[in-house]
Amino acid sequence: MPMEMMDEDPTALLPEIFLAVAAVLGLLLGSYLPRHRQWLVALLAAVACAGGIAATMLAGPTRTVFGGSYIIDVATNAGRLIVLISLVVALFLSIDEFRGHPRESEYYVLTLLGALGTVILTGANDLMLLMAGYLLASIPLYAVAGFAKDDPGTESALKYYLLGALLGVIMLGGVTVLFGAGGATAYPDLRSALSSASPAVVAIGLVAVLAGLLFKSGAVPVHFWVPDVTEGSRPPAAAFLTTIPKIGALIAIYRLVSQGLPETGIDWPLVIAVIAAASMTVGNLAAFFQDNVRRLLAYSTISQVGYLLMAVAVATRSDLALPGLVFYLGAYALTNLGAFAVVCALPSAGNVTDYQGLIKTRPWLAASLVICLLGLVGTPPTAVFVGKLTVFTAALDGGFTWLVVLAAVNTVTSLFYYLRWIVPAVRPSPAPAATQVRWAAVGAYIAAVSALVLGPLSDVVLRGLWLVGRGA
Repeated sequence: MPMEMMDEDPTALLPEIFLAVAAVLGLLLGSYLPRHRQWLVALLAAVACAGGIAATMLAGPTRTVFGGSYIIDVATNAGRLIVLISLVVALFLSIDEFRGHPRESEYYVLTLLGALGTVILTGANDLMLLMAGYLLASIPLYAVAGFAKDDPGTESALKYYLLGALLGVIMLGGVTVLFGAGGATAYPDLRSALSSASPAVVAIGLVAVLAGLLFKSGAVPVHFWVPDVTEGSRPPAAAFLTTIPKIGALIAIYRLVSQGLPETGIDWPLVIAVIAAASMTVGNLAAFFQDNVRRLLAYSTISQVGYLLMAVAVATRSDLALPGLVFYLGAYALTNLGAFAVVCALPSAGNVTDYQGLIKTRPWLAASLVICLLGLVGTPPTAVFVGKLTVFTAALDGGFTWLVVLAAVNTVTSLFYYLRWIVPAVRPSPAPAATQVRWAAVGAYIAAVSALVLGPLSDVVLRGLWLVGRGA
């Protein structure tokens, strides 16, 4: 494309620039700072997130930049806000775990790069940029998974890397097939070109591309890495890996389905609906008898992806699909990070029985755990309840009544395994609780309060996100 036709305004990408600059500066600072001052890199990351949040709130109207390969709209700005706020909460979880670590600054740099890749996924409007965002949201996080260099971490990192590399190659193959079928990589051009291409070829290409994005979101049938990585990596790393990359992956799937696929041919809404049904059901069934709290949360995240994919299934059928998706994503991210924050705050409590008597020894931490776990169920007045209600309504509008019924059944049954964790925590007992980690506990309090506040303020938040996206 001629240079005069390309919009290369860098101010449109200030949130992404802040993350990239912070990663580079953090790497340089980590090379010179003494070990006891490596925490300054975490502070730098938090400042970059604050700058990115401010830049997003001041974003202009919907526009495309860099030859139309990157679009800045409601979904992109919502994704930016959710990723940046979630990264700040994730930093609270990580401070005590990695303080004084020989590679402390490197951990924060890797999370900044992973967050940058996630943000790029939310705004990618071209298959090539989508692929670049996938790689940036994957490669740094392989190192995050095995950051501790212990046996469980190494095993989890290897599993994560092997499956991620396989799905990345498959996804790249899908991009190649779609380019060959449509002669373009930009979504608007691809949408019109693929309408006259062979349906079989289009199906092969799109399934391959979706496979990579479903891997990033942890959906069935490429979910096998989630429980092993969640259990094997350090708790703050597990919180990041099972929460933040999902944001970019799900928004990317939504954009691909709604803007890059032709309206004729294969019934893609039904395909996504079946994947959603399988994810929520498999995740819930696998979580039922988990005693390890990290594996329980891992399977919980798989089921949550199923509910979120319901909005993607009706991307072109309901006006509530996008508002429901972005609000649910924000609510889920805060609530899931809050549950993981409690796990990080009590590092020696590995099983649900280890939380026996928490209400007596750590009452505020127990309250935060109850709020977050009931929030993941979708109990009013938490934010996830509003997100689920909006997504369920969108699915009904889109004609997927059977999916809503299945999701409602899964929601009710999920209460069983969350209660298996809640009941010991709130049951008075003289059993001693594990040592509390200060900064992770702060993260738990922030997330729990946010999950409660966002529910009643959902209408204001949704309107605000819409105005930010339109630049009003």
